[in-house]
Amino acid sequence: MKKIVLSAIAALAVGATSLSATQFYVDDQGQVFTTSGEGRKALENKESSVFSKTSKLEFSGTHYLGFVNKDMKEGDSTNNFEVRRNYVQVKAYVLDDPKSYLRVTLDATYSNKTADDGGHADVYVKYAYLYLNNVLPYTGMEFGMAHRPWIDYEEHQGWWMRSVSKVFVETSEAGHLTNSADLGVNFKTKTPYFTSELGVFNGEGYHGENDGNDDEEIGDGVSAEWRLTAALLGNGEKKRKPLKDDYFDLSFFGQYNMDNSANADALGNVEDYNFYGFHTVYNTPSFLISAQYVTSENDQVNTTDWNGQGYSVNGTFRFGEKKQFSAFARYDEWENENSTTGVVSYTEENAIYGVAWQQNKNFKWLLSGQTYNRDNGNSSDYTSAMLTAEVHW
Repeated sequence: MKKIVLSAIAALAVGATSLSATQFYVDDQGQVFTTSGEGRKALENKESSVFSKTSKLEFSGTHYLGFVNKDMKEGDSTNNFEVRRNYVQVKAYVLDDPKSYLRVTLDATYSNKTADDGGHADVYVKYAYLYLNNVLPYTGMEFGMAHRPWIDYEEHQGWWMRSVSKVFVETSEAGHLTNSADLGVNFKTKTPYFTSELGVFNGEGYHGENDGNDDEEIGDGVSAEWRLTAALLGNGEKKRKPLKDDYFDLSFFGQYNMDNSANADALGNVEDYNFYGFHTVYNTPSFLISAQYVTSENDQVNTTDWNGQGYSVNGTFRFGEKKQFSAFARYDEWENENSTTGVVSYTEENAIYGVAWQQNKNFKWLLSGQTYNRDNGNSSDYTSAMLTAEVHW
């Protein structure tokens, strides 16, 4: 049995060697190392051919694994293990420009139901786009199943706890106005004091379905989307690291969704809806504070879907010799307003709080809680406790 395990490990290691030219070593317990040492033997590198029509492939992954206890205000408590994100990604560098590539990201998720949504188990393509560097001065372009302009920015500048909760405009416990990827084109500009993303998309998002009239089409209209950001400390062109960089940003963002197939009335008539918001974030290695206000209008009559306004604030305090520990909190409030009468039908309040430990550059543990309330009844209200392992490789 031991020989079989050693052979399997050796085969995997040699396969990886053919891609990375790394020398591997194995000890008498079958553990594999990348450095030599006492009792370690070098694995023989018998290379096999690996074929690709590009000169370079880059593999990576992101995984959010967790356990959640949810106590409904009216109903039973539940306990569930979750996979909230399971990215496996490859970038193929298909052009001479080393910063241009084709990206494909697969995701597999399983989660318990939330306040407004049922549970799900899905495997799907989250991103599949061609990125072309410098198609315009200081500007690259994503074409395909691409990032939408706002959510990716907030997740990597203002709300670093995505493994615990989606951002304000996406989560079902608050705005629930959009999602993070869609078929379209996105122009991304970076300069020291100004960054932006301007895009046109189908509008229905990466979970979008056809409208039932034509199997080749998703909806009848498109969505114009934007983010305009002033980087007040002059480092907007950098890939920022929250434990090392100071930054202070002010942003204006939004979407104008035209004839969105998800926004249909009882007769099947589709209508436009739009939202816009203002956001600010200030970060130092010791702490982060962020706030935003968002308002949304729906042309459909007598509905509260995608119609209302609200705000969100969040903060993180970091401590420890390497700032590896943090305490964080967030508060969301969203008013769902009737599109015809202008009367607020109900208000949602969502509080998130917790602590985190960055064990190393690839691995973070988070222990968090969440309290959700609606003022039009108790059937959706809950309190939850979550343990999360966040892994990047």
